[in-house]
Amino acid sequence: MPNPKRKHTPHRRDCRRSANSKLDAPNLGKCLNCGAAKLSHRVCPECGFYNGRLIVPKKAKKSAEDIAEVNR
Repeated sequence: MPNPKRKHTPHRRDCRRSANSKLDAPNLGKCLNCGAAKLSHRVCPECGFYNGRLIVPKKAKKSAEDIAEVNR
């Protein structure tokens, strides 16, 4: 297996490694239903709507009364 003739400098090594740190943040769009920030072409994590239709219904939070009723 071939080996390098000379050692690469730390600057050259670090420049190569730093290329991944310059990635752009994802482009966020606005949900048409609730206005929350979301990735395009994905279901809104806040309301569960995509393209004007409900895809993932939100789970209702259980109250203390519901939890006590289940434990009986």
